[in-house]
Amino acid sequence: MKIPRRTHTCGALSSTDAGKEATLFGWAATIRDHGGLLFVDLRDRYGVTQVVFNPETDPALHEKAQRLRPEYVIAVEGRIAPRPAGMRNEKLATGEIELRATSLHVLNTSETPPFEMDTRDGISEELRLKYRYLDLRRAEMQRNMIFRHRVVQLIRRYFDERGFLDIETPMLTKSTPEGARDYLVPSRVNPGQFYALPQSPQLFKQILMVSGFDKYYQIVRCFRDEDLRADRQPEFTQLDVEMAFADQDEIIALVEGMMARLFGELLGTDLELPFRRFTYAEAMAKYGTDRPDLRYGLEIAEITDLVAESEFKVFSGVAASGGQVRGIRVPDGAGFPRRGLDDLTEFVRQFGAKGMAWFRVKDEGFDSPIAKFFPAETQAAIRERLGAKSGDLLLFVADLPRVASAALGELRQEIARRLDLIPRDIFRLCWVMDFPLLEWNAEEKRYEPLHHPFTSPRDEDVARLETEPTAVLARAHDIVVNGVELGGGSIRIHDPRIQRRVFKLLNIGEEEAQLKFGFLLDALKFGAPPHGGIALGLDRLVMLLRGLDSIRDVIAFPKTQRATCLMTHAPSEVDSKQLRELGIRLV
Repeated sequence: MKIPRRTHTCGALSSTDAGKEATLFGWAATIRDHGGLLFVDLRDRYGVTQVVFNPETDPALHEKAQRLRPEYVIAVEGRIAPRPAGMRNEKLATGEIELRATSLHVLNTSETPPFEMDTRDGISEELRLKYRYLDLRRAEMQRNMIFRHRVVQLIRRYFDERGFLDIETPMLTKSTPEGARDYLVPSRVNPGQFYALPQSPQLFKQILMVSGFDKYYQIVRCFRDEDLRADRQPEFTQLDVEMAFADQDEIIALVEGMMARLFGELLGTDLELPFRRFTYAEAMAKYGTDRPDLRYGLEIAEITDLVAESEFKVFSGVAASGGQVRGIRVPDGAGFPRRGLDDLTEFVRQFGAKGMAWFRVKDEGFDSPIAKFFPAETQAAIRERLGAKSGDLLLFVADLPRVASAALGELRQEIARRLDLIPRDIFRLCWVMDFPLLEWNAEEKRYEPLHHPFTSPRDEDVARLETEPTAVLARAHDIVVNGVELGGGSIRIHDPRIQRRVFKLLNIGEEEAQLKFGFLLDALKFGAPPHGGIALGLDRLVMLLRGLDSIRDVIAFPKTQRATCLMTHAPSEVDSKQLRELGIRLV
């Protein structure tokens, strides 16, 4: 029998179509035999339509339909009719109608799926990734993929309207140090030599600026061989943007406008513009991290000056040695159990802190094993500094500034999680700026770029590059959403003389610089314009907009935390002939 053409999708029909003939294609999602009428929920990516097989009108067709099983692929012809009174399904877009079948074509059969298709409860992620083609058939995952598509289309329209050009950059390129390990690809035609998969298009987009393409963007695949977690993948997608003749304010305004459109059109959420801006120093002081979550309070305060002469030697000793005493006020947290406080003490030790001090605030003073070391006037000053009131809990870490920031930043988030202080239905976006250009690596005894070696120092700091390198601030900007770093960028170095000075600070000599970055350095000699840009993680953006916890739920075919694909079994061994052609021998 000839198979008819599809006339409608399974999400298109409504009561206005009653009386029409229709042909639907899809998967048999559920099959319900009511001892007479047989109901099949037919599913495609557009929706679900209920199909009815009636033994009284066509016994042979009804008998054929009884042989259907879940996930069979079928084509059904029939007439659209309103559902009987009391049988409508308000949860379905097609819930007012049903298709009364007149013919059935089984296009393919299916084995019993390894998990239920209409839920993810009790399904391990390993099973979902192994049978990803089935996982992607589920409505939840299809909504995620469709949403991602809409995000990409909105982004493309936004940048096209503003005169940006979508320009591709190479996937097979030169290995250059950019912070993570490169994925290397051996060259067969150039034995013993390797391409690298790009960690980002950084050098190429700067070259495009030299080439006169003053507004570039790309939605591009990037690759980094690094340890993974829920929001990292070895291959990921980023929105890459670069502009010539633009300052930081223009780049920031461009991104804020894009974010406002995405949130407005996709979520119906109006973002407050402009976003808050913090310097790196402010973010570390208030939140202990350069990716602050602004959805709740628990800001960090410093009391080093108040306890420098304290009889409590842990505090006074740290203050005397150049460390800091900093803490968090937990409103109405005085009822926190002692066992919970001991747990939090162990928690901060994971991040280098030696311990945690605590005070329960009462009308008559502090309640704590160490309260006796702090006279009334000191307790009053601490209360005032932290804005504490009776019934609050104060938690303190005394250590080196770097350790105190790390421990308190994590402690702040842990308390918010334990006390359920994090609202999931709001978004707080901000910028973090004025990062240090360089940081000192004590183990390797050399300076390293906090972002990358092409980030421009602030104009007013250029003169201090050689005399006070760690005091030089960068023209860098990171965008943060609900405590997640969504992306980062900077104004780039366009003057080859300044680039050489930065390379020298990084202990990269002329010969090494030419070997690693020669094509960019050569390009900068030929009239490079001032330029800058930003890169945003598209996977993270979609994850945040969807309110999910893992980017694996918004990537069609993700890898596990061991960078493996459970569906294709990649990576895998290859034939010895392939290795010989590449001049590679396994040891």
